[in-house]
Amino acid sequence: MNTTTTEERADAGATTNATPRASATTLDRLATLPVANIGDAMDRLGVVDARISAVWSGARLAGPAVTVEVAAGDNAGIHAAIEMIRPGDVLVVNGHGDENRALLGELIAERLRVRGCAGVVIDGAVRDRDDLSEIAFPVFARSLSPAGPFKNGPYRLGTAVAIGGVVVHPGDIVVGDGDGVAVVPRAEAAEVADRAELKHATEAETRRSIVASRID
Repeated sequence: MNTTTTEERADAGATTNATPRASATTLDRLATLPVANIGDAMDRLGVVDARISAVWSGARLAGPAVTVEVAAGDNAGIHAAIEMIRPGDVLVVNGHGDENRALLGELIAERLRVRGCAGVVIDGAVRDRDDLSEIAFPVFARSLSPAGPFKNGPYRLGTAVAIGGVVVHPGDIVVGDGDGVAVVPRAEAAEVADRAELKHATEAETRRSIVASRID
């Protein structure tokens, strides 16, 4: 049986139907920061398994999580989750780490893109890397596979999911760049942004000092 209930959580910020959200200001701050600084700001916790990485070079995403858990090798839940996507959302898929059947390709990516989805993070496989790069749709996944998925279910929408060893709740902020993916708990987002900005500024100043000390 497919489960489509949405997890009830207290919201410190704005909400849109199923997915609670942090403030737009906090999201914008985190979106400009390197994932490495965000991970450091969370004491190196909340950083997803390094095997889950950008499918194409230069991909970057940031946004509140819309979550779905699917059966290994089956993407019926992803099709259902598309209807939950609002502009700026990141679709987060617990595919149970299966690397043999792609849960997403260019056609699903296009459906998500036209809804304003900021990108996808999948603990599983995807395909059509060149097409995803061509349309500049950010996807982070565990592997690539040309094999297509089953579409039988079951699946769960809008519940806490696990990807790459990190628990993601609906509305948590997911940030991805060339280094990988970090998940920021929504209730801690503003504090994490404060610490990550400080870390980023400190590192920038340290780098300037190193460059200034160059001996010609």
